[in-house]
This record gives sequence, structure tokens and C-alpha cells, in this order.
Amino acid sequence: MQVPTQSSINLPGIKKLRSGKVREVFDLGETLLFVATDRLSAFDVILPDPIPQKGAVLNQLSAFWFKRFDKIDSHFVTANFDAFPKNLQSFRAQLAGRSMIVRKVEPLPVESVVRGYLAGSGWKEYQQSHSVCGEKLPAGLKLASPLPEPIFTPATKSDAGHDLNIDWNECRRILGNEIAERVRGLSLQIYEAGRDHAAQRGIIVADTKFEFGTVDGELLLIDECLTPDSSRFWPKDQYAIGQSPPSFDKQFVRDYLETLDWNKTPPAPKLPREVIEKTSAKYLEAFRRLTSKELT
Repeated sequence: MQVPTQSSINLPGIKKLRSGKVREVFDLGETLLFVATDRLSAFDVILPDPIPQKGAVLNQLSAFWFKRFDKIDSHFVTANFDAFPKNLQSFRAQLAGRSMIVRKVEPLPVESVVRGYLAGSGWKEYQQSHSVCGEKLPAGLKLASPLPEPIFTPATKSDAGHDLNIDWNECRRILGNEIAERVRGLSLQIYEAGRDHAAQRGIIVADTKFEFGTVDGELLLIDECLTPDSSRFWPKDQYAIGQSPPSFDKQFVRDYLETLDWNKTPPAPKLPREVIEKTSAKYLEAFRRLTSKELT
């Protein structure tokens, strides 16, 4: 099913709480409405061109994982539009396929990153110190090398919105020992389960980011889960140690932008149709492989 492309969402009569880089969040009283637009950000700048089907992929893939990991408490309530409240039913064209209802929670101030392979900022840090976020690693690893075992490398957000890697001691200081231990354990558990499922479908989950929150003392998995926006997905059949594999995420867009004379500040340049179409195709392929389904 082709979900109509949406760059922004406004629902008259429904209070919008905030607009993120991709998601719009609306207040439904006891719950929230999360709507994934087709916006794409690169280098922390929102690009002018939406990516068709991207929001639906993020929304439906997150719903797939939340339901698959039903033994792990999460904020997910439903992504079935027919089960949405009556006051949302007139917005079917804007919401169906790209939205979910979630519980209200208080997000933790630490993002939970799990790395199974050496890439991105982890690879840059390893080249300097043979460690990632204070986690010592063996010498001799190369770009895209698998790690001896997955590692938990937390991060926080700077005032400018960039991720700042922190070490385990700082994570414990911010969250407290008990919550930090639980978050680390759950993050590794979810990553390993997702990694094993993806491997059966030809995808390597090199790394991923989870977020958690609390409500009435209960710890919940929140935001999105194992999507191309929150993870680094590599095709197994094109993977080789020592080189950066092609990915199922927006790396294709980043690579294009790196060829331009752009200082990575707003306004961002427009994307060629070919880049838009190839990026959309990559998101859709990841969804099909991981879920064995088509978008609805």
C-alpha cells in the first residue's frame, strides 16, 4: 500500500506537543499520538525533500518489534488505526500506517547505544584509543570488525542536539546504579534478539540506539525500536571487514551530501530524484526483509 507522503502533520482540534526531526507528538489525554513524517535529517539538519514511505516504514517496523518483544514492557499501545479514538478517525489519510498510540512516560536523559561492530564514531574513537566510550577493545580490529561481544555505549544529548558519548560511570551517575544496570541489561537483550532475527533475513545489525522512560516507577522501552533511523543495518551479502558496507539507512543521503559544497548548516540542499527514490527503496527493502510483509 502506498501511504501518502507527509512532510508535516497538523490535526485541527488535537493538541500538538512537539515536532521532532521526524515525529510529531500529539496529546490525547491519558496517551500520546506519535506520527512519523517522511522528513529526513542529515548532520542534524532537516532536508527539504521528504522520502516517500519512510515514515510508514519507521512506524510499522517499530510496531513489529514492540509486538515481537511483548515480554519487555514498552510504551506501545496500538498502531491499528481502526482502534484509534473516534476524534482521530477523520484524519485517516494523514495518520493510517504512520502513527501509533503510546503511553505517557518520563524519558531517561541517557540514550542506550549497543554496538556489535566497529563503525561510525566508535571506529573513530577506537583508532585513537583502542576503546569505545571507555570500553577497552582488542588491538588489531578494523573498520566493520565484529566486536568480541556487543557493548553498551550510552550517550546524552548536547544543547545543540548532537549525541555525546559517555562512559559507564557517567551513565550510572546520571541514572543511578539500579536503573543504569537495568537499562544496560535490557538494551543488550533487545539488541541480541533483534540481531539474531535480522541475521536470518540477511541483515547485520551493526549498532542501534534505544530509549527508555519511566512511569510510576516502571521502566519502559520507548520512542522507536530497531529501525533504519535508529540502527546501522548492513546487507550480509555485501559485508566485508575493512570497508564500510552499504546500508539500509540514510547513509546513502549522507554520502551524496558529502560530495557537495555544503557547510552542514541550514538551509540544506535539495536532493536529486534519484537519491530520493534510492533512499526510499532502501527503507522499504529493510522493512520487507525484517517483517516478511508489505507496508499496510
